[in-house]
Amino acid sequence: MGTISSQSPGTEPGQIAFFDLDRTITGTVSGRLLVTGAYRKGLMKTSDILKALWLSSAYKLQLRDPVSIMDDMMKWVKGIELSDFEHLCSGVSGKALFPSVYSEARAEIELHRRNKVSTVLLSSTVCQICARVAELLQMDDFICSRLEVSDGRLTGSAIGSLCYGEEKAVRLREYCEKNNTPVSKAWYYGDSISDLPALLTAGNPVCVNPDRKLEREARSRHWKICRWKELISSQE
Repeated sequence: MGTISSQSPGTEPGQIAFFDLDRTITGTVSGRLLVTGAYRKGLMKTSDILKALWLSSAYKLQLRDPVSIMDDMMKWVKGIELSDFEHLCSGVSGKALFPSVYSEARAEIELHRRNKVSTVLLSSTVCQICARVAELLQMDDFICSRLEVSDGRLTGSAIGSLCYGEEKAVRLREYCEKNNTPVSKAWYYGDSISDLPALLTAGNPVCVNPDRKLEREARSRHWKICRWKELISSQE
């Protein structure tokens, strides 16, 4: 297991460790699992799948603004009953996402907890996924993207800004302020260059399996880099 940061975790009450979800805590992407599960349950059409694949390629190739791509990706849920979506998310979280959690991530969360540091999931993923994962990992709280609901059905739009990029840094600062914790006492674990704003905000940035751009930033700033590989499912 990689160490927490260049500094050892303290035991002073009020410290907070924020964790990204996809490819930081888990070895896979929750959105991809959600789309696959929705298609199998008949909640998505073939045309929705094809659009999702195109948007995923556009995201990887940086053909469009990533926030606008994520907004478009959410539109496939339009018209789905909230209860059906919640059932889908619960199943995906427990049966597909949780087994892809890195054992090192779970150990890191437990280490923080033993040291009286609050653990918070900070992710662009929807709250129905984040709430379940936070519960399974016994984390203290979660901060995420929320979907708009009207008359019991999803509208395909988010409530407020998606918890992505700069918005993650905003949410991290707001949460620290609300809990009377200086950001200098916060950890943030992330894997992507899109996590850079949050990493720059937290006093203890930790890069987990970083992509190429983030790894360059991490090395130039002498940030801690962790290589997490072992999945929980491999231990069962």
